Amino acid sequence: MLSPFAVVVLGILDIMPSTWSFITVTYNSARTLRHFWKGDRPGDVEWIVVDNASTDDSVETAESLGARVIRLDENAGFSAANNRGLVESEGRYIAFTNPDVAVDWESLPALQATIDQTGGLVAPQLLNSDGTLQPNGRGAPLLAHKVLNRLSSQPRRNGYQILTDGDERREVFWVIGAAVLGSADAVRSIDGWNERFFLYYEDKDICIRAWRSGLPVTLDGGARWTHGWARETSGFKVMPWVREFQSMARFYSLYPELLFGPGAAVRRKHPRASAASGRVSPARR
Repeated sequence: MLSPFAVVVLGILDIMPSTWSFITVTYNSARTLRHFWKGDRPGDVEWIVVDNASTDDSVETAESLGARVIRLDENAGFSAANNRGLVESEGRYIAFTNPDVAVDWESLPALQATIDQTGGLVAPQLLNSDGTLQPNGRGAPLLAHKVLNRLSSQPRRNGYQILTDGDERREVFWVIGAAVLGSADAVRSIDGWNERFFLYYEDKDICIRAWRSGLPVTLDGGARWTHGWARETSGFKVMPWVREFQSMARFYSLYPELLFGPGAAVRRKHPRASAASGRVSPARR
């Protein structure tokens, strides 16, 4: 039988808000969850899985792994599902993390420090499954950069695909949506994810809106997480490509200055990227 003191302590711990809320959107992701999310998590981390009406056992798998699952009646898309998780979250720090990401829990204090120091959005340096660096930091999403990036799967240090050296922190134009972190206050101040994007380009959009609100976007090389990165558009399925082009059209209609080059609007409102070095600094205001 627990002592009265132990009961009080457990009661306090039960009502204390989590330090971190991890939000993961699933759609037929059971197998991926079992591979990347097995194992224990720190006690101050809540894991919220928002399931987009999966037809496999994603919900049951997530629950068996310790997640609090929000079941949606239909596939609402990546952005809308993330926002639903954000509404339900209780942590002071938010980590939007894909099902195919393996988190290094020991890196959370360092990432928390980076968030506190920069005040903006932060991403760990992602690794491929073989341990090589994955260029999840990106420069300006000009249309030419997007086309060239699609033509080759090999990372290139061309100012668009950005990596960190060692424990280096680098300000970048945007980070891929597999892992996007920030304080709950900062994420809510920019209204979370743009639900006009069902899938694809929403990561570019949220980072641009962060910059425009004075919140930098930082790639933190001191934290390294593994990302499986199985893009649907790597094959010949029709629907993913339709969604890719729909989101592309929507994105460049919102940010036409990024179609052909970083014009005056980019220089005023976005970070400035050097195509030669790949280094990015915040725009002057």
